[in-house]
Amino acid sequence: MKSNQKNKKNSNKTSKKNSNLILGVVAVIVIGIAVFTFLNSGNDKNDLAEQTKSTAISATDENGNMVINVADVTETANFYAYDKLNTYMEVLAVKASDGTVRTAFNTCQVCYSSGRGYYIQEGDVLVCQNCGNRFKMDEVEVARGGCNPVPIFKEMKEVTDTTITIPKELFAEAEGIFANWK
Repeated sequence: MKSNQKNKKNSNKTSKKNSNLILGVVAVIVIGIAVFTFLNSGNDKNDLAEQTKSTAISATDENGNMVINVADVTETANFYAYDKLNTYMEVLAVKASDGTVRTAFNTCQVCYSSGRGYYIQEGDVLVCQNCGNRFKMDEVEVARGGCNPVPIFKEMKEVTDTTITIPKELFAEAEGIFANWK
């Protein structure tokens, strides 16, 4: 009889150990799922930015200069790709409320080194994808310094009634501000 009681005690101990082991495994799985979900929640923000980021337009001539047709520029920012050097770059062009066409490199004067210091348009503003600064279209090519797109001033480009030509040399000078771009 003593042997039977002893076996029951051992059986209860083994059963408790198994229950504790199962609970431990379940806890590890739940914690793992929670950590995975938390870590991937930041990726959703990146995916959203990528989804809302416009596809850049190619606009280079045979000499490696960017040529933008003025007629194509509207109050909605257009993003123009430049890939004729070792670094991918973008220019944004937009028509301001006064009817003038404004251009800037699509990278932030402050946040460019983060790799996410580029702009997407939300409504009537440009939003830096690194710090969230909101920037009015009328400020493109006007504002200097601070968190805003790097301006391409009139003296840096050739403007006619029909085109805006940004020279290849200007892109060569600007490669550094796009080096970490993502």
